[in-house]
Amino acid sequence: MKKIQSALISVFYKDGLEPLVRQLKEQGITIYSTGGTQAFIEGLGIEVIPVENLTHYPSILGGRVKTLHPSVFGGILGRRDLDTDQQEMKEFKIPEIDMVVVDLYPFEETVASTSEEKLIIEKIDIGGPSMIRAAAKNFKDVLVISAKNQYAEVEQILRDQNGSTTLEQRRSLAARAFEIVAHYDVAIAKYFNPTESLYFVESIPHPKTMRYGENPHQSGIFFGDLNGLFDQLNGKELSYNNIVDVDAACQLIREFPVENAGDITFAIIKHTNVCGVASRPTVKESWDSALAGDPESAFGGVLVTNGTVDVATAQAINEIFFEVLIAPAFDEDALVILKSKKNRILLQLKAQPHRTEQYKSVLNGVLVQGNDEGNVQDWKESGGRETTEAEKSDLVFANLICKHLKSNAIALVKNKQLIGKGCGQTSRIDALRQAVEKARQFKFELSGAVMASDAFFPFSDCVQLGHEAGIAAFIQPGGSIRDNDSVEYCKTHGLAMVITGLRHFKH
Repeated sequence: MKKIQSALISVFYKDGLEPLVRQLKEQGITIYSTGGTQAFIEGLGIEVIPVENLTHYPSILGGRVKTLHPSVFGGILGRRDLDTDQQEMKEFKIPEIDMVVVDLYPFEETVASTSEEKLIIEKIDIGGPSMIRAAAKNFKDVLVISAKNQYAEVEQILRDQNGSTTLEQRRSLAARAFEIVAHYDVAIAKYFNPTESLYFVESIPHPKTMRYGENPHQSGIFFGDLNGLFDQLNGKELSYNNIVDVDAACQLIREFPVENAGDITFAIIKHTNVCGVASRPTVKESWDSALAGDPESAFGGVLVTNGTVDVATAQAINEIFFEVLIAPAFDEDALVILKSKKNRILLQLKAQPHRTEQYKSVLNGVLVQGNDEGNVQDWKESGGRETTEAEKSDLVFANLICKHLKSNAIALVKNKQLIGKGCGQTSRIDALRQAVEKARQFKFELSGAVMASDAFFPFSDCVQLGHEAGIAAFIQPGGSIRDNDSVEYCKTHGLAMVITGLRHFKH
């Protein structure tokens, strides 16, 4: 146990600080401070010694230099059990500082609120991180508070332990302090290096331990702020697999903004793949059509819509088992129905995920890539005829769906309804066979349907098989040295083919 005799306090945010300061006074602890924090403490009627009394220098350079001085850092870093340190501290009249309370300038908040570089640069804290690191390094003798959410915890410790702390408590707070400073430095580094970096630099706060990872024998942690994206209205905590599927659902539904009548889209996600999706004038109609596309796979899925869930839709959805339902809004009477199952997760979408990069852990390293944005790069009519307006609408829809299926992927669409899909296959022709079989399993007529492929047709076999099944319009990115095989087949048989120039592999 170490009894705290003195504390240095210099914080940006004063909210929540008062109980801690009053506890320090109650324990008879000497308080050093500077600037606005000093004024705040004095305003509480509590005695405080200005840091300038230690340094014999005023705050200079517009406040940029206040605590960067041997009399401050010597008091923090001085080792209490090392005679040479103690002799030097005595020689230079450096008092011991047993506790450091510092939070950091709000750099991230400033970057989020302004693009004016002068203001941003001034919120790069120098003295704060230095004092935090010094106190954390000397945790054997010094207690460090590095964030305002630690005030109450430490106030309680000091109250319960009569102003003393254990080595374990000091080490724990030191560990958190180094992480806080590291996160702060990452934010600054990413500001200065938004696109190029010598290192993989990322820091995401708010860790949440999952019940388990992808499987029960795997551990899992989610880092991030789900509350910024959703209000959870019902149900158990999201699992690891739920979060993965919810992300896939959000990425898909953002492709379908509500701009006109008939733009209400409903989708069903299973293991990150779309197993049912449709766009219709109402949310109930879009649900019915999405479910009809593959009612078997919908069991236990993650549901997402861009429309308000009403009573009629809630009653229909309530008839099947599903894990999660995501929507921008719910009618109150619809919620009554949907909340009848206590574990059913209902998420009200407040904002779309706004990441610009994707990460994948591989081979003792990390792959980083930009998001797959967009649908088509070109619209090159390359077949034996022009696409009709109805076909164009379905081809655009089908290509977006294919983008969100695991490669190799084929999507069959008719009247903005996914009626067959093949995904995750090792050959494109197998993905097509799977898609055709799915459509036939649920009695869909393929005549008049369109086909989308996430990558080029390496041979003409896919176009031929699709044609034999009744499909007369195709969309693909092109890029094969044998593109002409498929193009010539379409020309010979009067089929429409659009080449987009934009591939959508998804591994």
